[in-house]
Amino acid sequence: MIEIRTATATDAAALAELAVATFALACPPHTSAEAIAAFLRDVLAEGNFDAYLADPDRLILVAEVAEEDVDAEVAEVAEVAGEAGVMLGYTMLVFAEPADDDARAAATIRPTAELSKCYLRAETHGRGVAAALMNATLDAARARGAAGSWLGVNQENARAIRFYEKNGFVTVGEKRFLVGERYEDDFVLERAL
Repeated sequence: MIEIRTATATDAAALAELAVATFALACPPHTSAEAIAAFLRDVLAEGNFDAYLADPDRLILVAEVAEEDVDAEVAEVAEVAGEAGVMLGYTMLVFAEPADDDARAAATIRPTAELSKCYLRAETHGRGVAAALMNATLDAARARGAAGSWLGVNQENARAIRFYEKNGFVTVGEKRFLVGERYEDDFVLERAL
């Protein structure tokens, strides 16, 4: 069974490892290895996760194979992840006004929570892990008082866009996103909670 839980201060190293395994999956094909490495170093390193986990305006949820319930149904996912308890994916919510001017103008539902990160290991795609993690994330945003949630997604990431649309998000604008030294074009998506 897949377990969704709130990340704790002891999860920073595992989250950084998961970021290394998943961040490139969301990047467009032209993104250089150097740009990906710079983003991982500057934004998704263990020290960054230490700060994110200590920030009261952020909430990180993780999906993992439950230690007590590795059965035949999830054995393949557990095998891919290495063992029970290994993180399969994570999301990060930011409970604040959008810092990006374009996102702030596009996302109109207030109060809002940014779905800042939503990454899963490639081997889990199509297995229901993302849906369970998204449902728990939106529930958490709602529980903290958000009336809406917004996110930025690369315009070339068709798979992610389909997933977000399936989960009620609609395109409301565009913004730019810096990876390495190159700005990428993102859509701004939003949904009511």
